[in-house]
Amino acid sequence: QVQLVESGGGLVQAGGSLRLSCAASGRTFSCYVMGWFRQAPGKEREFVAAISASGSSTKYADSVKGRFTISRDNAQNTVYLQMNSLKPEDTAVYYCAAGPWSLTVVPGEYRYWGQGTQVTVSS
Repeated sequence: QVQLVESGGGLVQAGGSLRLSCAASGRTFSCYVMGWFRQAPGKEREFVAAISASGSSTKYADSVKGRFTISRDNAQNTVYLQMNSLKPEDTAVYYCAAGPWSLTVVPGEYRYWGQGTQVTVSS
């Protein structure tokens, strides 16, 4: 069982930056692919980024490539999402997820989810 707790969301102006953190419980954190997803009001949950268990491989949605960076610290059981050059269309609840064995963009393939953290980007 893995429990995930996100933090770091907030209100920021367009062009600004935020860093999200996701703290995981459990001794198996380093075995899991970790992902970030987001969901805006009235829209489906969408993939943002994923990182392999070792941290050596990453995958990004085209909409965030070059602006967002996913990283992890297995010693601290934490995964991060550095978000730069934020746009109003990045406004959403951001979720951390864990579980699959590959860098998948499919939400259903992630076993564990956090409660989400709100990111609001004003224009």
